Amino acid sequence: MKLAEYKKKRSFKNTPEPQGGAPGADLRFVIQKHDASRLHYDFRLEMDGVLKSWAIPKGPSLNPADKRLAMMVEDHPYDYRQFEGIIPEGNYGAGTVIVWDEGNYAPLEPAEGKKAQEKLLLQELKAGSLKVVLNGKKLKGEFALVRTKGWGDNAWLLIKHRDQYASETDITLKDKSVRSRKTIEQMERRPVATYGVKEKAPAKTAKPVKKKAAAKTSKKVAKKRLPK
Repeated sequence: MKLAEYKKKRSFKNTPEPQGGAPGADLRFVIQKHDASRLHYDFRLEMDGVLKSWAIPKGPSLNPADKRLAMMVEDHPYDYRQFEGIIPEGNYGAGTVIVWDEGNYAPLEPAEGKKAQEKLLLQELKAGSLKVVLNGKKLKGEFALVRTKGWGDNAWLLIKHRDQYASETDITLKDKSVRSRKTIEQMERRPVATYGVKEKAPAKTAKPVKKKAAAKTSKKVAKKRLPK
């Protein structure tokens, strides 16, 4: 789903979120925990200069037996991966957001260089079967995103492969942001940012007059006042 769809839904005058940005040398991923109309996790993969995005109602799982529904949504701008805070009421996606996990990733199938990796990933995306290796702070190892039938055209399943990082532990119990260390509840109470509220620039203060310069000025004035 194209970035244009995202921009149509956003009012950048009211909620000045990042509209784009320059990606780095490695492919990045982020999972944002988002308490909007319903609590869910947004799984975003850098691809083709944007963030391909899926909303996961139950969040990711490390258990290969779990098949987590992941609804593909519109592309998001690359810089959006850094956002934490509040999206005000009346705006698309209104609610609280934290960066639950982030890191770099690569396709499971070897490919040399970022361009080759993206080309392969876009082919897999089109085919409806993405296989990636995540290197995050919470999620690591092999995962698959597979398009599924019966839930609509945008329905996918997120599945953990059996590897050294597979576990029956509920990873969503690690509920703090990897950036601010806040839970979603703490972020709601004390947000680090609020879209639509711009920080005021500090007022400029006049530079103090140097004492030496002031002394010279007073001497000149005194000389002018002396009678000839």
